[in-house]
Amino acid sequence: RALPGGADNASAASAASAAAAASPGPQRSLSALHGAGGSAGPPALPGAPAASAHPLPPVPLFSRFLCTPLAAACPSGAEQGDAAAGEREELLLLQSTAEQLRQTALQQEARIRADQDTIRELTGKLGRCESGLPRGLQDAGPRRDAMADGPWDSPALILELEDAVRALRDRLDRIEQELPAHVNFSAAPAPVPAVPTALHSKMDELEGQLLAKVLALEKERVALSHNSQRQRQEVEKELDALQDRVAGLEHGSSAYSPPDAFKISIPIRNNYMYARVRKALPELYAFTVCMWLRSRSGGSGQGTPFSYSVPGQANEIVLLEAGHDPMELLINDKVAQLPLSLKDNGWHHICIAWTTRDGLWSAYQDGELQGSGENLAAWHPIKPHGILILGQEQDTLGGRFDATQAFVGDIAQFNLWDHALTPAQVLGIANCTGPLLGNVLPWEDKLVEAFGGAKKTTFDVCKGRAKA
Repeated sequence: RALPGGADNASAASAASAAAAASPGPQRSLSALHGAGGSAGPPALPGAPAASAHPLPPVPLFSRFLCTPLAAACPSGAEQGDAAAGEREELLLLQSTAEQLRQTALQQEARIRADQDTIRELTGKLGRCESGLPRGLQDAGPRRDAMADGPWDSPALILELEDAVRALRDRLDRIEQELPAHVNFSAAPAPVPAVPTALHSKMDELEGQLLAKVLALEKERVALSHNSQRQRQEVEKELDALQDRVAGLEHGSSAYSPPDAFKISIPIRNNYMYARVRKALPELYAFTVCMWLRSRSGGSGQGTPFSYSVPGQANEIVLLEAGHDPMELLINDKVAQLPLSLKDNGWHHICIAWTTRDGLWSAYQDGELQGSGENLAAWHPIKPHGILILGQEQDTLGGRFDATQAFVGDIAQFNLWDHALTPAQVLGIANCTGPLLGNVLPWEDKLVEAFGGAKKTTFDVCKGRAKA
């Protein structure tokens, strides 16, 4: 219906806009479409009395709806723009892929150039090796090369050359395997793959030459080893002969001719004068030890004429007389008392024989059997590689001497055999009618060394035992 009062559509529209601005959100939208004032009832007409104390402002009504046409669903220029954008994205993707491929090709080309530089470096090193080996082989003395610090005939150099050959061969094989793959993905020229093949053949040739020279060096080293061993033996023989000559010159014209014409003198009782035998003993299952002794102890015990110690056993063999006790023989710490006496301060010949079977022993003085026994360290072999001391008793291997057990006097003709001598042989030695040197330890000047003030002097016991 037309609004009373003759309101036109323009005024109605302005009034509706004002009402919509003044009302809440939901009511604004409903008022704009329907012109209703909410759920309070029908609108009051102009001039009518107010329904409440706070009347709502008048809202005009529309007589018709306003319709806006919508576009139909048909192809438009926007869809054509989307297709063009997709093509541009695909083109950009193709350009990016092409750029990546180009970068990859450049990297591969740089890698191939680096490999070529490596090949040239290896070729130079091999050339230096090839030029250096013949000079080292022609020189008889030890030489040094850039690849080693030792002489050419040393085993360390040979092993180093073999390791270098193997390392170069492995590295060349690895480069040869990697180069074809690099060439397929790069723009390198076609002749590049042929370079490793020629280099490989040259490497094989050089490797063969190196191996042949290494084998020649090994043979030469073995030959030199045999020659050096033979020369060392000859030098040792010559040194022994020279030592004998020097000893003869040191003694002068009055030097004795037999190798056994000397004695060891220990003038006072202490713990630092002694003589040491410079020869290792083998393992013994029997022995006979003989010596000439002259005691100067004054009846207070003869001390220790000799002691033999081995690792782990200080009393392997000991001849000892302490204080007023009888003379004792110790073998592996087992003790046997010997019926021997040296208290008259004269020269006496002493022989002691022992065998591991049943521990049998015999004691001789001046060629006569004084006593015998058994069960002295039975079935115990004498251990080898010990230390033999004359004049002191060892509490440890080669040391810890005790002055109360030291020998005071003279010792001569100390000989050791690996078997028991017969009574006739013992008598011949004691009478100076059948001199005999020990087959294990002979009494020789070069085998006996004096220490701490003990003196080694020229003396023939068979001629001088009747003196003083």
